[in-house]
Amino acid sequence: MTARGGLRRYLGPPVDGSGRTARCELCDAALDAGHGHAVDLDDRGLLCVCRACRLLLAQRGDRSESTGTARGRYRTVPDRYHYAPGLAPTTAQWEELQIPVGICFLLRNSRLDRLVAFFPSPAGATEMPLPDVSWQRILGAGPDVVAPADDVEALLLRRRKADVECALVPVDACYRLVGKLRLHWTGFGGGARVHSELDAFFTSLRERGRP
Repeated sequence: MTARGGLRRYLGPPVDGSGRTARCELCDAALDAGHGHAVDLDDRGLLCVCRACRLLLAQRGDRSESTGTARGRYRTVPDRYHYAPGLAPTTAQWEELQIPVGICFLLRNSRLDRLVAFFPSPAGATEMPLPDVSWQRILGAGPDVVAPADDVEALLLRRRKADVECALVPVDACYRLVGKLRLHWTGFGGGARVHSELDAFFTSLRERGRP
């Protein structure tokens, strides 16, 4: 999928690559502009879903009440934003993550049963596994950090000199950001346009996310 094609899944009127009205990837119903997303746990993909399918998946329940593990193949992506200004990993903790750029998002993959980090690049989202100890240290770094739900929510981290910003966001918001950065990426570090997009995105998180 091209970067521009991928962005059509999240931005503006819902159409497919041929310009036709986009369809729900579960029931083939027409999608409206406010459609939601679901994660396919088996294929590790993000699906565009209609309101009816999203409600049906939510009614069935994403998790087993007895075990707390993911139930079924699909999980709906929630619409929860939580800006966490109190999260401040030390420089040593950030270096431990070994992320080669100043921004990444972290999520737990329930099928793989491990923490995974993604960071933007000219090729899109680049994935790397992380040890659980890193996850626990980050979650314990600040009192206002809310643990993200497996597979569908992520911690988005941005390092700026000595400070680190953090927000809990839906995973589709992370991929939307990665798609935008890929569109404008130039050179080794991304270029001025990429940093401008990051500034705008985190400004919107501060305004939208619940402190």
